[in-house]
Amino acid sequence: MEKKRILIVSKSFYPMNSPRSLRTTELVKELANEGHDITVITPKNNIAHSIFEKEYNVHIKDLGQSQWKPVAVKGGEVEVKVRRVFKRLSDLLFQYPNSEFIFSVKKALEQERGYDLLISIAAPHTVHWGVAWAWKEQDPIAKIWVADCGDPFMGLKNDTFKKPFYFKYIEKWFMRKTHFVAVPIEEALSAYYPEFRHKIKIIPQGFSFPNIAEYKENKIVTFIYSGSVGPYMHYAVHFFNFLKGINRDFKFIIYTKEKDIYQKELSGIKDKIEVRGYVPREELLLELAKADFLVHYPYKDNTQQSLKLIDYFYSQRPIISYEGEKDNVKLSNFFNKNYEQRLEPKNIDIYKIKNVCKSFLELAP
Repeated sequence: MEKKRILIVSKSFYPMNSPRSLRTTELVKELANEGHDITVITPKNNIAHSIFEKEYNVHIKDLGQSQWKPVAVKGGEVEVKVRRVFKRLSDLLFQYPNSEFIFSVKKALEQERGYDLLISIAAPHTVHWGVAWAWKEQDPIAKIWVADCGDPFMGLKNDTFKKPFYFKYIEKWFMRKTHFVAVPIEEALSAYYPEFRHKIKIIPQGFSFPNIAEYKENKIVTFIYSGSVGPYMHYAVHFFNFLKGINRDFKFIIYTKEKDIYQKELSGIKDKIEVRGYVPREELLLELAKADFLVHYPYKDNTQQSLKLIDYFYSQRPIISYEGEKDNVKLSNFFNKNYEQRLEPKNIDIYKIKNVCKSFLELAP
């Protein structure tokens, strides 16, 4: 395929450790390795990004650091509650502080022209809105614009509150402008307005897959959960109660930023749990492959897919999908090394970064 000039706009990028950062970083690395001319617009880390530019022969331009700070949840008990409500309402009603990206993205794109392909990556979706504001039909930034959506916006089902109705006008406005919308799974189609579904392309999350060690059975049952637990507490509380109620040795390893939740909910069995912070993906894969099984809390709605499942499947360890107390018998079986009800392994070829890059490149002229 001929060399393409590609612009990628994303809030999240190396060296950040998040699903959206991984999406952007893996795309940039592979597209650059294939010889394409890659420019990234993102909040710039001068030290880390200078090294990255030289190593992968890409151009990184500064989107600017966020000036709009999230509401700090601090103070006394009453103040904390008030601030927590105010923070939630600021996000729900105004997309604050992420609405800042509407302005910073527009400004960053004012002088950008002549690209074959522009890929904007959400979350937040305000990145797409900023591109839409900067986009001019008579003087386009690129020949083709692809808006990559990891999760739906207006059609998001796995949240406590629905988005206010007025955001639908912004979502429709930006979707009228973009040529294509990339979503990771076919089930997500129903979460988007019918009049734009013809623009949607299924392009999964892309990964590189390093070698991992062969599994060796642990002396005591060892299992791992990686990721946030707050959105899944309706499942996790039953999982925790099960763990507190069994009289046997085990080791539960958790990779999360929400250490406080585990220290509170599992304080009675803290000698059996190990709460760790997030680690680089390569390190996490090595640890996943050592576990007897892995824990997954599914979304309530199938229009989203947890990205960690791809790494879970790659580790080749049994995965329990736990949806509350009704799955306690299944969980007991896992403790006894009966994995008949494990999640069915998936073919991970579609997630290989070369195949994902090919899908994006096929949309370019």
